[in-house]
Amino acid sequence: MPLSFSTTGSVVTIKDIKGKDETRRFLESLGFVVGGNVSVVSEIDGNLIVNVKESRVAISKSMANRIMV
Repeated sequence: MPLSFSTTGSVVTIKDIKGKDETRRFLESLGFVVGGNVSVVSEIDGNLIVNVKESRVAISKSMANRIMV
């Protein structure tokens, strides 16, 4: 399921990252790597704030839909 479907407070493991190579490299540079854990801090209108590798990152709903957990 996409990361955008995760509930606030949940910790999930990244299974796959969809999209073009450029998009996948961008997400990997933010710390979204296959096998890594992500916790959802908050959600507003589908946009997420997540903890990834001990950093908080804000991502849009469209980017969250590309991250499969």
